[in-house]
This record gives sequence, structure tokens and C-alpha cells, in this order.
Amino acid sequence: MDVQGDFTGVPMNDAARKYAEAFDVTRVAVLEHQCQPYNVAHIYRGPIQFRVFEDKNPATQEIVSYRVFSGTYMQWRTIWMDGRAHPPSHVPHTHMGFSTGEWHGDILTVKTTHIKKEFYRRSGAPSSDLTTLVEHYIRHGNVLSHVMIITDPVYLTEPYVLSQEFVIMERGNQNWLYNCEYVMEVPMDKNDLPFYLPGRNPFIEDYAKLYGVPFEGVFGGAPTTYPEYMPTLERLMNR
Repeated sequence: MDVQGDFTGVPMNDAARKYAEAFDVTRVAVLEHQCQPYNVAHIYRGPIQFRVFEDKNPATQEIVSYRVFSGTYMQWRTIWMDGRAHPPSHVPHTHMGFSTGEWHGDILTVKTTHIKKEFYRRSGAPSSDLTTLVEHYIRHGNVLSHVMIITDPVYLTEPYVLSQEFVIMERGNQNWLYNCEYVMEVPMDKNDLPFYLPGRNPFIEDYAKLYGVPFEGVFGGAPTTYPEYMPTLERLMNR
């Protein structure tokens, strides 16, 4: 679960900071957003269960695609393995985007375009519909390592790299979050869109205060992720 004000490690630019400052986390409780799934650049970062199927050419038995079903968010994803090109930019975007893959040894590399805008964290780090995603899947026995390289020219100053591991389940898929039903989760006017005016977000520094780190280090974007930032961080901690 993301803590309000947690933007650590995200190479945000000024446009993303403006968006984050205005973002009210209760926005996800608005009726039209409650059952909205995460997009493919975000979906693997929360609680998720998924299954992978092979689609083969019946005549040659060559793999045409991998089909990925996310039970947690009821999303189907196709990873095309037949060498087809990505569609032109005007083709509609979806939560799972358009994916093509190829094997490099025992590593499956997948490129995804045509992804709907959403956010990289529920704290308000935004993503745009120009986001592209490169993934690497590496299996080690019953453990699957998953590396994501996210590029977004609208909100990121450089690629955003994430990784996680998944373990093969020994029991059936539980689908524990869905099917989703719309309800009034918190007291609010259903016609209002929660947001904050510039400089009025009372929760923007919650993460920094909780862990006793300078807000500049949390909200500073790409430079804060490099070893060279340590002297600056020490100076901010001791001021």
C-alpha cells in the first residue's frame, strides 16, 4: 500500500510534481474510478495473481502468443510472439496496451505500447498515454523475476526501473479483489472531483515526516536515486 506523499525513486519531472501536488487520494473512491484497473505499467506492483497460457499455430505448433489473465483485476493481456509490428499511434489505447515479445536465451523480453494513462503510484505519481514499457521475465525454478523499464516523455525525466518476484501458487486462483461493485466508500458529493489547489495539499509531506527524511529527497526525482546525492541528503538531514 502506497503511503501518501511517497514519490521516492520515481524520476518525476516538474509536470508530474504539479499533478502530484493537486492529487487527492480519495479520488480513487469516486464511483467512476473505484473499479478502474491499473494499467500494465502499474498492475504488477500491487497484490496480483496471474496465469499464462500458450496460443499455438495448430498446423506448425509454433507459439503465436502468450495470453496472460490477471484474476485480481480481471484483465486479459496478449503478448504477440509472431513478429508482428506495433499498430500506429492513433489506434485506441487500453489498460494492458499492445505487447510483442521475443526470447533472448531463457529471458522473455516484452515491449508494450498503446497504454492508457493512469498513475505509477496511488500517491499521485502520474503516467501518460505516451508511456512505453519494456519487461524482462526470467524464471528460476518456481520463482519468476520480473524487471520493468518504463519510459514516459510527459512525466518522467528518464526511464523508471522496477523489479519484483513472483512465486508459482500451489493452490487455485482466488480472485480475491474482484468482481468489483460500486459503492459510496467515503462521505463525499458524488458530483465532486477531489483535488487540491497549488500549495494546499496537507498530506504531500506525510511520507517524509513518517520516515524522518527531507521532503526534497522524496520529491526530488531522478537525482535523488544516485549515490552522488548522498552528500546533499546528509546536508538536508543536518540543517
